[in-house]
Amino acid sequence: MQYRTLGNSGAVVSNYALGTMTFGAEATEEISHAILDGYVEAGGNFIDTADVYSAGVSEEIIGRWLAARSGIRDRLVVATKGRFPMGAGPNDVGTSRRHLTRALDDSLRRLGVEQIDLYQMHAWDPITPLEETLRFLHDSVSQGKIAYYGFSNFLGWQLTKAVHVAKAHGWSAPVTLQPQYSLLVREIESEIVPASLDAGIGLLPWSPLGGGWLSGKYKRDEPPTGATRLGENPQRGMEAWQQRNDNPRTWDVLGAVDEIAAEHGVGASEVALAWLADRPAVTSVILGARTTEQLDQNLAAADLELSEAETQRLTEVSAPSLGVYPYGPMAQEQRSRKIAGGR
Repeated sequence: MQYRTLGNSGAVVSNYALGTMTFGAEATEEISHAILDGYVEAGGNFIDTADVYSAGVSEEIIGRWLAARSGIRDRLVVATKGRFPMGAGPNDVGTSRRHLTRALDDSLRRLGVEQIDLYQMHAWDPITPLEETLRFLHDSVSQGKIAYYGFSNFLGWQLTKAVHVAKAHGWSAPVTLQPQYSLLVREIESEIVPASLDAGIGLLPWSPLGGGWLSGKYKRDEPPTGATRLGENPQRGMEAWQQRNDNPRTWDVLGAVDEIAAEHGVGASEVALAWLADRPAVTSVILGARTTEQLDQNLAAADLELSEAETQRLTEVSAPSLGVYPYGPMAQEQRSRKIAGGR
């Protein structure tokens, strides 16, 4: 496991974080605690959850695990999120001071901690003034309820605006952004990655295996069955599975991943994760697991070093189609300048 600063902060986190969306939903409390134990034993120190995961149960499971292991809290960086509905009322959602005050206090209680290391806005709120949200976060830092804050699922302009509004008011600055990012989902490279690099924001990619595609468990033109998320519950996204199955780029990427994996004697997931962990602006890749076996396989990526040629091959075969002006031609020009030595 490698360690990196958390975005532009001085806190240090492992380059693979443990995502806990499965806790209380696809993983029982006993299995969840075993996953947490295995992750920490492997050198991981960064745990990510959210209040909305299993309607608070994920946070509660983590809280009971922390309470049962003396001294473990001080070794970890614990992150959670707020924004999505936690009730049926009109003020039970969003990034208003009204909602976040209760959401943050509830997360602190469920986790059983005095301070949350990284508190993230789970998505942009089009209703609440950004100044209200940022002032709340600044006040929470001043009160010691949170150490740092960040965002998730923000667009490039939204991130940049937040950075500059906070700076203009002299408020605490954001340190991270949590986007979807993988060999199969690279569209954030057009604006979000450059915006993050410009602001010193660290990326925390979620769904790094493209919803399981990059683990090698899906076969061409064979709908998933058995012990997979889609196999057990096709309603979770069979239409999206079909679209990805019908896209030739998917199989070009998987073919390259499989060949490189075979050369190293590892699984496809290790190759995909190792590539992502080394991308510009990436601080820590969020790993999800339903079992300790899945966790062990994913953590093996920490020991894998791809050659420059292998990295380049994966980057080229997975290059996204950014469409017409300005993203297509401008992105190509930026890649050329980078290859030539530009920033």
